[in-house]
Amino acid sequence: MEKIVCYTDGASRGNPGEAAVGAAIFDGTQLVAEIKYTVGTRTNNWVEYEAVIAALKRVKQLGLHTRSIECRMDSKLVAEQLSGRWQIKEESLFGQYIAVHNMRVKDSIDVAFVHIPREENTHADRLANEALDEHTTT
Repeated sequence: MEKIVCYTDGASRGNPGEAAVGAAIFDGTQLVAEIKYTVGTRTNNWVEYEAVIAALKRVKQLGLHTRSIECRMDSKLVAEQLSGRWQIKEESLFGQYIAVHNMRVKDSIDVAFVHIPREENTHADRLANEALDEHTTT
């Protein structure tokens, strides 16, 4: 059984600015879900956390949360904070961190958070930017 891989990204046009979430979830090499939606005016770091939360929620909805999960993101800050290696200094991120922590504990989610180069995260980045583009044109 292969691991579940989630590519997550947040986009903010301005910091803070209009923001959106993008995530792509794979079961091995098979794409099983895409997520994209706007969240209003937020900072880039806040929406990066929100993308992780959205991905983990969808993994649970799909019944895949009992498997090993890897969340890959181009935000080194969020990856390091969620891995417990860096402190959270920005107060607005505490709630987001706790939301991820509580999901991991409540649902016994085995998840690793991995920083990847931006060029390896184009799928999630595209989804977040599509959400912003669609929101501003409607």
